[in-house]
Amino acid sequence: VIILGGILGGVFTPTEAAAVAVIYSFFVGKFVFREITWKDLPGILFQSGITTGAILLIISLANVFAWVIAANQIPVKLSSMFLSATSNPYVFLLIVNILLLIVGMFMETGAAIILLAPILAPIATQLGVHPLHFGFMMVLNLAIGMATPPVGVCLFVSCGITGLSLEKVSAAVMRFVLAEIAILTLVTYVAPISLFLPRLLGFIR
Repeated sequence: VIILGGILGGVFTPTEAAAVAVIYSFFVGKFVFREITWKDLPGILFQSGITTGAILLIISLANVFAWVIAANQIPVKLSSMFLSATSNPYVFLLIVNILLLIVGMFMETGAAIILLAPILAPIATQLGVHPLHFGFMMVLNLAIGMATPPVGVCLFVSCGITGLSLEKVSAAVMRFVLAEIAILTLVTYVAPISLFLPRLLGFIR
C-alpha cells in the first residue's frame, strides 16, 4: 500500500517510496513490535551502508560495461543483425528474449534499457509488435536478470542480508528463475496478457 500506492498515486517517486518504507519499518520495529532498540541503530546503519555500497559498486561497474558496449556500437550492429536475420515477429521475439536474458546477467537493468530499448523497440513496432507489449516483455526479461548470476543485484542484496554465499543463493533461486522464464514465454507469445488491463482502462485500443 505504501510503496506501490504512493508511486502509482503520484504521491512520491520510487526513491522517495524507499525512504518512506524505511521510516515506516523503523516505526513498526521500534514502537509496535519493540524489536529494535536505540542501541541497535548504529549496527543497522553500518550493515545498511555495507549492503548499499556493494550494490552501488555493482551498478557502477555495470554502467562502465554498458559504456564500452555503446562505444563499440554493438547495439547498432545488433539492430542490423536482427533485421537481416528474420522478418517473423515470433522468431524476433525469441531472439530478443535470449539476448535480454544474457544481457541481464551482466548488465544493470537501467543501463540495459537505455542502451537497447531505442534499438529494439522500433524493430519490434516495425514487425507488428505493440510497443506496450514489447516494453512489458523487455522489463520482465531484465527483472529476471536481477536474480541471475554473476551480476544479479538482488542476489547480492540477499547475500548481504542472509550472510550466505552467492553460490548458495544462486542455486536456491534457480527454481524461481525457471518459473519466471515460463511466465516470460507466456507473456511474449500471448500479447493480451500484458495488454488486457491497459485496454480495460482505455489507455489503448
